[in-house]
Amino acid sequence: VQLQASGGGLVQVGGSPRLSCAASGSTYSLKAIGWYRQAPGKQRELVARITRNSRINYADSVKGRFTISGDNAMNTVYLQMNSLKPEDTAVYYCQAEYYSGGTYLGDYWGQGTLVTVSS
Repeated sequence: VQLQASGGGLVQVGGSPRLSCAASGSTYSLKAIGWYRQAPGKQRELVARITRNSRINYADSVKGRFTISGDNAMNTVYLQMNSLKPEDTAVYYCQAEYYSGGTYLGDYWGQGTLVTVSS
């Protein structure tokens, strides 16, 4: 299983980039994909997460500004980011969660894509 994150770059305050996370390999047991971010000197945090049955949750700091979406097969998951702020600057990672029935099997991480918000 491989996750390829893309779409980062230098963006101005108020910008609206879209990040993509493409999953390849076996996705049969892939049940959720999440976007995380890690700013310099801070811990990695969950930004948004979507499950195969389209259950979604967001961090409070991005609610109303970011939208996560994906196809039912979870081959690709997007993170539409709107109204960016300087504090959104971080490396963004996607993470895939695998389950067998209700049993958690493990997760995979993409390589990360840097989003820099300039004022």
